[in-house]
Amino acid sequence: LPPGSCRAFWGWLNAVFNKVDHERIRAVGPDRAASEWLLRCGALVRYQGSPRWQQDYNGLPTGPLGKYKIEAINATDACIMYRGFDYLDGLEHVTDIKLEKCMYIQDECLQRLSETSNLQKSLQQLKIISCGNVTDKGILALHKLTNLEYLYLSDLPGIREKEMTFRVLQQALPNLELELDLE
Repeated sequence: LPPGSCRAFWGWLNAVFNKVDHERIRAVGPDRAASEWLLRCGALVRYQGSPRWQQDYNGLPTGPLGKYKIEAINATDACIMYRGFDYLDGLEHVTDIKLEKCMYIQDECLQRLSETSNLQKSLQQLKIISCGNVTDKGILALHKLTNLEYLYLSDLPGIREKEMTFRVLQQALPNLELELDLE
């Protein structure tokens, strides 16, 4: 294999994993379709009323349409990328998202997250850790998440204007508890 071709292959495969299947969303409902997307990309989901994280794609619970509502998403080392974010639109119960070591998460993803009207209503906790492509612009975009109560930011070398960024965010979201672990 020529050098770089393996990475190109994984990039292609990850792009395939993130392709949104609108038919599937209609057929199985937004939570089931989003669960399939997230697990395919290596993330975990937790459903309302369950303490257990779902990590096995083949072990996804079946049941009547809309029975299982995603409450939390743990995307650690996940290959989720911008093109898959349409899956988030229909989710109405997500209170908690963790993005850690997600190489494809960049400012546009955070912008898209904060513009998702259901997440503006439901999301209370967000953790962004070791996502090297996130900059101040992405963090500032989070100001539209008006119900966000807790934001944890750690190991984000792309953030350059820390003080200004956090001041602006804090003014936009006065109830936000901001926890920082940045160099």
